[in-house]
Amino acid sequence: MIMRFWNKLPAFLRNRYAISILVFVFWLAFFDQHNLINQIELRSELYQLETDKEYYFNEIIEIREDLDELLSDNAKLEKFAREKYFMKKANEEIFVFTEKE
Repeated sequence: MIMRFWNKLPAFLRNRYAISILVFVFWLAFFDQHNLINQIELRSELYQLETDKEYYFNEIIEIREDLDELLSDNAKLEKFAREKYFMKKANEEIFVFTEKE
């Protein structure tokens, strides 16, 4: 029975080198430490990290531009301090309105 099955296989699959290569590729794809599934997950994680890196670089550029703008103009610095940190002059009162969620 085994010989009938063996004889029905194509000639290149009856070659012991082809069988060893197929076993090796199968082993690498599913059982090795660096298998195919892990490689796909690592590539998706790498893509996500690269997009995060690009996003944070753009944010750094915007924040540096805002900082340069604030440090160059006192009126904008005062407006920023009033809006962000609720600073006020001595004779003023501040009312903060918040929306309930």
